[in-house]
Amino acid sequence: MKRFLLKGILKDKGRSLLPVIVVSLGAMLTVFLYSWVKGVMGDSIEMSSNFDTGDVKVVTKAYSLQEGQYPNDLALLDVEQLLKKLKAEFPDMDWAPRIRFGALADFPDSLGETRAQGPVAGWAVDLLSKDSGEPERFNLPAAIVRGRMPEKRGEVLLAENLATRFDAGAGDTFTLFGTTMEGGFTFVNYTVSGTIRFGTTGLDRGAILMDLQDARAAFGMEDAAGEILGFLPVFHYDDRMAQEVVSRFDTLLESENSLLDQDPEYSPVMLTLGRQAGMAEMLVYAEAISGMLIFLFVLAMSIVLWNAGLLGGLRRYTEFGVRIALGEDKGHIYRSLLWEALMIGSIGSVVGTFVGVALVYIFHNIGFNFSALLQNASILMPGIVRPAITPAIYYIGFIPGVVSMLLGNALAGRGIYKRQTSRLFNELEV
Repeated sequence: MKRFLLKGILKDKGRSLLPVIVVSLGAMLTVFLYSWVKGVMGDSIEMSSNFDTGDVKVVTKAYSLQEGQYPNDLALLDVEQLLKKLKAEFPDMDWAPRIRFGALADFPDSLGETRAQGPVAGWAVDLLSKDSGEPERFNLPAAIVRGRMPEKRGEVLLAENLATRFDAGAGDTFTLFGTTMEGGFTFVNYTVSGTIRFGTTGLDRGAILMDLQDARAAFGMEDAAGEILGFLPVFHYDDRMAQEVVSRFDTLLESENSLLDQDPEYSPVMLTLGRQAGMAEMLVYAEAISGMLIFLFVLAMSIVLWNAGLLGGLRRYTEFGVRIALGEDKGHIYRSLLWEALMIGSIGSVVGTFVGVALVYIFHNIGFNFSALLQNASILMPGIVRPAITPAIYYIGFIPGVVSMLLGNALAGRGIYKRQTSRLFNELEV
């Protein structure tokens, strides 16, 4: 019977083509929009990871307790030695030492007198090494508004809003006043190589980026860093993988006496993204929102395909009557209806999933650019959004495609058992 039904579906396109197309479209939309929601949420978390938290972060115990203040007097020491151990233990991860700081920027006039000054929040990252991934994490090539990337020591990038407020541009010099790691006073002159716009008000108001070696020299932090960020070899943050890295790091600390032979407050600790300030709530919130949106959309598509199956069954009311009048068993008719719905749903789901997955891979590489819509955003949001590639995209389309189609036909087919043979001839006008 199953082979007979399959041949009928393939050959009788007038009856099966439209249901297959409807199921295919439903499965395709389910796959793509599921991937889209996961991508938006995942990219938002990934942007926070790139700018602030990393997938994991190594700091001193004392620094972790005051992390929001960026206390560089509690920074990591002997960073190069620690980096070598991290790269040896986790060769598939990227490790990036950084220094976060607050300072005062003083912009002079043509006579060298103070023309304007204001507070700035700075990142010191590896901008000049050829193999550094930091410019890409900050999306600096695309974020530059005026000027160019720093090419030598002493050159920095300013936020475009900050540069506009102080009437500064590429080639201008200014003085940065701050405090050293030991608590002393320091001031250093820098040249603006370019201005950048991240598209987020909080960053564009007063951000400054400089090379890590410049910051070390300015703040007396040779072979030191406030934090070392680690990035997992996956596109979106994986909390389970991050927890495994932390466990292995703790084991490494226990076996490496050189890392423990110091004041406990200054010994290194590793934090996952989810354990850092505010990020645990953000992960739960993102998971809840994405889960709710996905549930609502799958439910909506399920109702659409359920109705399609229900209407398809009702359109065949006369056919069922003829088959009963010819003596076919009602149970056999009902089972054949369900098998036919299962086959149509499976064919449509396979086609829709294939097309949906293909679209996901295409737009994952291209991305959707929403930078113009996020210029005044007050939170970190990615300018380019990409659908996420997850294992679920290979099967989620079958939920509305097969289950809903089967359920709709099952409900429509209940009418088969209500047909009375004595009334069939009147109904069929025979």
